[in-house]
Amino acid sequence: MLCRRLQLIGPFFEPALYIQPVHSVKISEEKYFGIFAPVKTLSYVLRKIWCCWFFLSGFLFFLPLYPVFLILLSREAWFPYAWRLKKVWAHWIFFTTGIWYRIRRESHLDPNQAYIITPNHGSYLDILTTNIAFPNYFHFMGKAELKKIPMFGIFFRRMNISVDRSSVKDSHKAYKRARKDLRKGISLAIFPEGTIPAISPDLGPFKSGAFKLAIEMQVPIVPITFLDNWRLFPDNGRERLILRPGCSRIIIHTPIPTRGMTESDAPALRDKVAQIIRTALEKEGNCPFSFKKAGIEEGQK
Repeated sequence: MLCRRLQLIGPFFEPALYIQPVHSVKISEEKYFGIFAPVKTLSYVLRKIWCCWFFLSGFLFFLPLYPVFLILLSREAWFPYAWRLKKVWAHWIFFTTGIWYRIRRESHLDPNQAYIITPNHGSYLDILTTNIAFPNYFHFMGKAELKKIPMFGIFFRRMNISVDRSSVKDSHKAYKRARKDLRKGISLAIFPEGTIPAISPDLGPFKSGAFKLAIEMQVPIVPITFLDNWRLFPDNGRERLILRPGCSRIIIHTPIPTRGMTESDAPALRDKVAQIIRTALEKEGNCPFSFKKAGIEEGQK
């Protein structure tokens, strides 16, 4: 019932998807868009307000949980409970902001197997969506700046792995921690693009770190495609920090085994994952790509 109601208000948040020119009446493009300019402005304002509610809803639910998170993150043995509570928090944010999801799993994931998860990164929703979609316990591995986010940074100071790429010492420390987690059977989520690319939904260059780590530790890679997050909560130009309700479709692709691979296979593995995600975005996400080899790091073959 909630989903149907949100679908009914969809046109107010994304009028361009619903308002089409009347072909029986000759009208210039400039005049057409001029007529509907107030509607587009209203849509933009509504999406900005919806974005503010997104952050407010997340903060209000997180605030009473903060002491609980501090306790659960004080001991490594309690990290899985903090991870489960984060999943509850992510579901709450989606529910209160009118975002629902559909997950398609291409194969069964072994709950006792450590994986390296490599989702595409085109939206602020991606971290929450990863928490919701991936069923096995995992840690994120991300940039050190995430530790500085007030309150929310506790996850990267305690449970998740932060990487300061400008420091060789810190990078080595993070890599050592990652190998330790994988040996314990804990999966890792790494965005190969490293950040939300300005060309989203085009894939940004994929860095090789996640794939080298997977080969070194001989653990499978699981590509994940978020088909709609870039539309729901984009991060490029004028569309930055605006949100609309809608469905987030997620594909958890078949794990790619790395057993028997060597470091020289890392570029081919990286390109294979990029192509899997790119193909899904192109065919099922209706994403307009402008780069023939999106996702493949420049200068690498």
